[in-house]
Amino acid sequence: MNFIFRKGTIADKEKLQALGILSYSQHQQAMTSENWDKYNSFISNPETFTYLLSTSTCFVCEYNAEIIGMAFLVSNGYPTEMFEDTWSYIRMVGVNPSFGGKGIAKKLTQMCINYAKETNEDFIALHTSEFMNAARHIYENFGFKVVRELRRYDKKYWIYLLELNT
Repeated sequence: MNFIFRKGTIADKEKLQALGILSYSQHQQAMTSENWDKYNSFISNPETFTYLLSTSTCFVCEYNAEIIGMAFLVSNGYPTEMFEDTWSYIRMVGVNPSFGGKGIAKKLTQMCINYAKETNEDFIALHTSEFMNAARHIYENFGFKVVRELRRYDKKYWIYLLELNT
């Protein structure tokens, strides 16, 4: 398969949102309907992707001119309740389920790590959940370490951190 990896732009917003809905919907069965509604309202909100595209660097994977994979790298200076001010962090790694297992998420994660190194970030963080086992395996193979555990949507989540430039 001829995958094209590139940076995403605001022109990709609608396709990114559609991919987010498609790729994250596979987790619906892991949640209560109430928690799924909260989770889905975040993914389905167009402002989510407007904000991500304005505060991060987006990487995408295309196949036949369709976006089938995405990842966002937020630079340090955008702290949240999960991420510290000095950390860059990866958000919304998603792959069209029809293309799972082809190394797309791994390649997008590597692109985020490489870009974080190029832009002199000291740390890169991310979070993942107990129902995203394949993702956890990818991140642990890159050397990310769990630094915190929390609960979201009544599920166990972990904050992972990778120290860069060491």
